[in-house]
Amino acid sequence: MKKITNEMITRIAEICHEANRVYCESIGDSSQVRWEIAPAWQKDCCFAGVRYFLENPNADSEEMHNNWMKDKAKDGWKYGPIKDEEKKEHPCMVPYKELPEEQRFKDKLFKGIAALFLG
Repeated sequence: MKKITNEMITRIAEICHEANRVYCESIGDSSQVRWEIAPAWQKDCCFAGVRYFLENPNADSEEMHNNWMKDKAKDGWKYGPIKDEEKKEHPCMVPYKELPEEQRFKDKLFKGIAALFLG
């Protein structure tokens, strides 16, 4: 496997973020902003997700989601019916099996894109 630098992880995170943004728009969720104007916490979260997957390439979508939830909880996020950055509430702060299929797909999409860079 080639050496992956922080610069490469940032680029992969940007690609994952943009794919997620476009997917969210396709399901009626316009809450995601373009990478260029995304807040630092959102970029950091995406970077951490890519790094986790590159370090754990056999992680399945549920493990990816659990890692995301662990990181969010560490930053003070909790479950809320609507994503609210100020309150740090997110509707996906539930066990993977409780996520609607359209939300589970986001983990699969993220993992699939990041896996392209392992070769």
